[in-house]
Amino acid sequence: MEAFKLNNGRTIPAVGLGTWKSKPGDVGEAVKAALKAGYKHIDCAAIYGNEKEIGEALKSCIGTTVNREDLFITSKLWNTKHNPKDVAAAAKKTLDDLGLDYLDLYLIHWPLSFEDGDVPFPKDEQGNMIYAYHDPCDTWKAMEKLVEEGVVKAIGLSNFNSRQVDEVIKKAKVKPAVNQVECHPYLNQEQLIEHCKKSNVLVTAYSPLGSPDRPWAKPDEPLLLEDPKMVEIGKKYGKTPAQVGLRFQIQRGLVVIPKSVTPARIQSNLEVFDFELSAEDMKVIESFNIPFRVCVPMIEVGGKKVPRDAKHPHYPFNDPF
Repeated sequence: MEAFKLNNGRTIPAVGLGTWKSKPGDVGEAVKAALKAGYKHIDCAAIYGNEKEIGEALKSCIGTTVNREDLFITSKLWNTKHNPKDVAAAAKKTLDDLGLDYLDLYLIHWPLSFEDGDVPFPKDEQGNMIYAYHDPCDTWKAMEKLVEEGVVKAIGLSNFNSRQVDEVIKKAKVKPAVNQVECHPYLNQEQLIEHCKKSNVLVTAYSPLGSPDRPWAKPDEPLLLEDPKMVEIGKKYGKTPAQVGLRFQIQRGLVVIPKSVTPARIQSNLEVFDFELSAEDMKVIESFNIPFRVCVPMIEVGGKKVPRDAKHPHYPFNDPF
C-alpha cells in the first residue's frame, strides 16, 4: 500500500474505503471486507448516519485482522455543529460511535453552516434550508483544540475552495493537513490541487470515479467507467476502467476513497499499485475535464434545478476553484 506524507509528519494510505451512501446492514460488512483485503484507511462522516455500524465492524477487527495503530480513520464535522462550542461534543459523539479513542483525521465537512442543533437538515415551514453563518476560521480554532487534547491527530477541510483554504491557513496555529474534494477525470481540479500543494495541503479525491451510483444521475450525463477511452487504456494494462481512474489520481499525488460494498470490487480497487500509466495516457485522461461536478445539493426553483446553497456567503462553488 502506497502512502503519502501529511504536513504533520504522519502518513495517510493512498487508497481508503469511502462509506458515503453505504446503507445500514451493508457498510459494516464492507469495512470488514476492506480490512481483510488489506485496506488501512476508512473514510467516515457523522452525516452518513452509519458510524455506529462502522464502529461495530472496527471493534470486531481490531486486535485480530488489524491493529489500531496501523489504521487511518477519518471523520467529518457536520454543518450544524460549526458553532465553536459544539465542536468538541460532535467529535466525542463520532469517537463514541466508532468506538475509538482518537481520530487520525477530522475534517470540516463543508465551509457553510446550517442552524445549530441536532436536526441535520433544518428547514422552515416553506421547506427552505435554515442557515447559520459561523466563520469557518472560528470553527477551525475549536478543531485545533482537539489536536492539542490528542483526540484527533490531524485536522483538515472538505469542499473548501482555494480562497477559503488560504483564509484558514492565515489564521491557523495548526495548518490543515488535507482538503477533501470531489475529483475525477470529468472534474480534475488541477488548479485547486496545485494551489493546495503550494501550501503543503494534501488533496483527497472523493467520488474519484464520478459517483456512478448517485441517485440523482440523469440518463444523458457522462459515465466515466463506460468511456471508450478509459476502456481502451484499461485493456492496455490489463486493468478495469475503475482501476485506471484510481491510478490516475494516485499518480497525481492524490489520496482516493472509492466507495463500494461489494467485496470483489473492494479488492479490485486496491489492485492499483502494480502498474503505472504512461505520460501519454495521463494526458488523455486529463483531457476529459469538462468540468462536470456531480456532488452539488440542488433544489427546484421555478421549474429549474439550482444549487441549494449558492446564496450562502460561505458557499464554495461560486469561486473559479
